[in-house]
Amino acid sequence: MTIILLDSAPLGLVTNPSASSQAFQCKQWLQSLISNGNRILIPEITDYEVRRELLRANKVKGIQRLDHLINQLGYISITREVMLKAAEFWADVRKQGQPTADNKALDADVILSAQAFTIIAQGEDVVIATSNVKHLTRFVPAKIWNEII
Repeated sequence: MTIILLDSAPLGLVTNPSASSQAFQCKQWLQSLISNGNRILIPEITDYEVRRELLRANKVKGIQRLDHLINQLGYISITREVMLKAAEFWADVRKQGQPTADNKALDADVILSAQAFTIIAQGEDVVIATSNVKHLTRFVPAKIWNEII
């Protein structure tokens, strides 16, 4: 079974209380994955990215939805092993002249990739559900969220 990690775009959409067609489509997509028995997890770095914006905008219902989803699906914490791998990824792409973010940026993409990599290193199949595969696929499998079925 492949483990699906949610990047910040789909996580933001499923916790968004708006009735936009994309948010609705993403919520249906996630429910379909859950109904089909897929294992979906929320990485700590994407929780951080989504939560900080919900807090800034004082979106209490969004925070409640995020907390509920974490309790329902599960959570992957950032560990020292993850951060060591993220630092390695960050340095490697800069040595190649292809950074995934500004040099002064935290670079959530390499942290998310490192979180996926540590699961893959344990023998699991992992794919990151995202809206932008470009940076992530340098390191680990990733697909546009609605292409994962």
